[in-house]
This record gives sequence, structure tokens and C-alpha cells, in this order.
Amino acid sequence: MAAVDTYEKGAPIEENITRESSQTSPTPQHAQDGEVVKEKLGARVLRNLKTPGSAIQIVLAALVAVGIGLAVSFTVDDIPEAAPVVLQIPGTLWLRALRATVLPLIVTAIILAVQNLKAMTKGGSKLAKWTISYYVLTTVLAVVHSMILMDLVWSNLMVQADADSLEVAEEDQETIDERASQQPHDIVVTVFTSFIPQNVFQALAEDQLLAVLVTAVVVGCLLKPNSSLLRAIKEIDRIVYVIIEFLIKLAPIGVFFLIVSNLMTLDVATIGQNLGVLIGASLAGMFIHLLIFLPAIFWIFTRQNPFTWWLKHAPAWILAWGSASSAATLPVTMRCLDKNKVPKNVYKFTAPLGCLINMDGTAIYFPVVVVFLAITQGQVLNAGDYALIVILSVLSSIATTPIPSSSLVLTVIIADSVGIPMTGMYAVVVAIDWFIDRFRTALNVSSDIFAAKIMAKVTGITDDNLDAGEDGQAVEEVDRVMRENQAPR
Repeated sequence: MAAVDTYEKGAPIEENITRESSQTSPTPQHAQDGEVVKEKLGARVLRNLKTPGSAIQIVLAALVAVGIGLAVSFTVDDIPEAAPVVLQIPGTLWLRALRATVLPLIVTAIILAVQNLKAMTKGGSKLAKWTISYYVLTTVLAVVHSMILMDLVWSNLMVQADADSLEVAEEDQETIDERASQQPHDIVVTVFTSFIPQNVFQALAEDQLLAVLVTAVVVGCLLKPNSSLLRAIKEIDRIVYVIIEFLIKLAPIGVFFLIVSNLMTLDVATIGQNLGVLIGASLAGMFIHLLIFLPAIFWIFTRQNPFTWWLKHAPAWILAWGSASSAATLPVTMRCLDKNKVPKNVYKFTAPLGCLINMDGTAIYFPVVVVFLAITQGQVLNAGDYALIVILSVLSSIATTPIPSSSLVLTVIIADSVGIPMTGMYAVVVAIDWFIDRFRTALNVSSDIFAAKIMAKVTGITDDNLDAGEDGQAVEEVDRVMRENQAPR
């Protein structure tokens, strides 16, 4: 998801929608003036080109790196052994810095997410419970079918990259060897014992993600809304946001040096095949979820044609694809839901909440990338690893933050949790993330669109029967939470 727009503090979401749409929508004169539109488009592209860490910069950096790497590999017969190692240093430093932000990011995100959900379900709101249950259900479903397809279909089409280009740190290799020697019963014991840490500080120091996540959920449940510790966690969260935004701005540099150094030794045909499978697996999983699972759930609850309903909201998911931001698409999403007669009191809760926790596209993408990194680096995943990836993908998708390419950061820690080292293949993932991110966002928004109608049907809420009771409080609470999440980072 891309960075979100700032909402006016204290104003209801509906007012912010009107204000934002009036600021961003072109005037009729502009719509009729081809030259003005063309100038605006050119200015927008130029601005994106100048923006540090933009998708255009990352793509250009990747293309330049591919060009230089291929030119060197085809024209130089004997590449000095030190050349790719030295060239990889800037990319390695960038990747290490990115990994350093992961643990504080996931801890603060989980604690704050739990706090937000507690506030939204205060008073036992029927609307809140149904909505959150739907979002969790579709997320789990997305992760499970993505993992099944990866194991049965897509993993068989991937090939291991050239070993000379995949230098693995000694400590990472020890972890890989240790996991490979585990027996099935050891795997079961490891999965269950990893939920509860013997020492919380040791779990933090050793990046035991599952134990850290469970601890964060418990802390989030027990913290009081006015706690000084919660205020400190919010400050840490803001600091982590600033650091990650800075590192994302450096992404073109990191991607360039990671790719150019590895292309000097990587087999180009191998990269092309693996890259095609990665893109194909990601998009296939998303379209299966969009065209089969979500419509089936929609029909079961509403007995209406899901595809007709989805097409009626085309402006929302088309904008989501173009902007790669479900938060930036929120005004259009809510306007479409209103136009199609979804009760205002329903979509004012479900749509903003979906921007925070409903990330079906991201949930599908996590298993694809992690399995891709494992197979292309010659690592065999066992049943325990698959189970751990499923659990972490569900939790991480809910905790995904509104930062451009924040899923890249979470991918690193999921891979770490199953002992997958970060090598040059990670640069391939970064280079194409901007493209797949658009489809992830379109799927996320589409799921929100289906959810709004389902919630209206199962709760029976209309604009006339929602007063200041439990569900009314839930709608007001989501207004408050969205304002906090839209605040400048």
C-alpha cells in the first residue's frame, strides 16, 4: 500500500471525502482541454521521477542494473572475483538496515492494531464483529489457497539459481542445515513451543517472530487506552515509520547494486524463468480469490450476482489499481457504495476498517514470495515451515502498514522466521513489487466492496435503524481510528 493522504483532524470521514474529491477531481475545463490534461500528466510523471524511492525510480534502477550486468557478463570472460562482492556492499548495507526495522515495526503495528480493534468492538457491536470476522476469514482463505497452489503447482516450475551467486552467511547456513535435519515430530513440537517464549527479551534479540507476535497481541489486549506505555509505543511507531520511509527512498540504490552485482554471475535464463513464475503465481492466486472465492462468499450471504455488484464499483477498483493505495481510493470506494444504496452507517465502518486490516492481496503475496526465495536458493521447506508461513502471513497482512512497499519489509521477517537467507534473489522481488502491488491493492478494495453489501445483509442495518447504540458507537469509533491512522507520519 502506498502512503495515505492526510485527513482533517476532527472531521468526520464523510466530510473528508467531499473535501478530498473536490481537491483531486479535475474541473470540466481541464477535462475538455486536452493540452492541459497532457501537461498535467507530463508534470505528474516528472514529479514521480524526481520523487526518491518512487516506483519509476526503482524500475529505472533495475533496468539500468540489468543492462550493465548483462553487458558485463556477456563481454567480460573473466570477471574478477572481488568485483561483484565489492559492488554488492551498498545493496547489502541497505538490506541489513531494512531488516533492522522489521522487529520494532511488527511489534508496534500488532499492539496498535489490537488496540484499534478493541476500540471498534467496544460494547459488543454486531456490525464490528461480523465485519472483523469476514476480514479475518477472507485473509486466512487467501493465505491457505495461495500456499496450496505454491506447493502443488508453482514450486515445480521454479529452478534453483546459480549457487555461485547466492552467497549465504555462515550463521544462515547453520540455520538451514539445522532445519533440514529435523524429524517430523520435532517440527510439530517446534511450531507449538514457538508460540510461547521462555524469555521475552531473548525472543526479541533472536528474532523469534511468532513468540514476539503472541507477546505483542497479549500486550495490546492488556494495555489501557490512556496508558503512558501505549503513548510511548505510538511514538516508537512514528519513529519506525520515518526510518522506513527514508530506507524506501534509498530503494533504487539498493536494488541497483544488488541486481548489478548478481547479474555478473547469475544465469539470465534462470532469472527470467523464475521471475515469470513469481509474477504468474502472484496474479493467478489473486484472480482465483477475486473471481471464485469472494463471489462464492458474496452469493452465499446475499443470493445476488457477485460479478454485477463488482462491476458496478469499477471506478473504485480501477483507481485502486492505478494508485496502488486502498487508502487513497477510500473516497471513491465509499462514493460507489453510497451510489449503489449500501447503508451509509454500514460502509462508513466497513470501508475504512478494510483499509486498515483487510489485505487479501498481500496475504496471497507473502507465501508466494517466501516460497520463491526458498526454492530459488535451494532450500527445502518442511511441513512446519509451511504452517509457520501461513500463520505469519495472516498476522503480517493484518499488520501491514500504510507505507509504500511495506510488504517488502514484512516479507524479510517471514523469510527469516523459516531460515531463508536474503541474497540477490530478494532484489528481483523488490524490482517487480511496484507492478504486483497494483493488483494486490485492487483485490483489497474489491474485498471491501463485497464486504459492505454482505454486512448490510447479515446485520439488517439501514440508515434509519442505527442510532447511538452499540453499532452507532462503532461507526463513530472507526472515524476516530481512521483519523489517527491518517495523521502525518
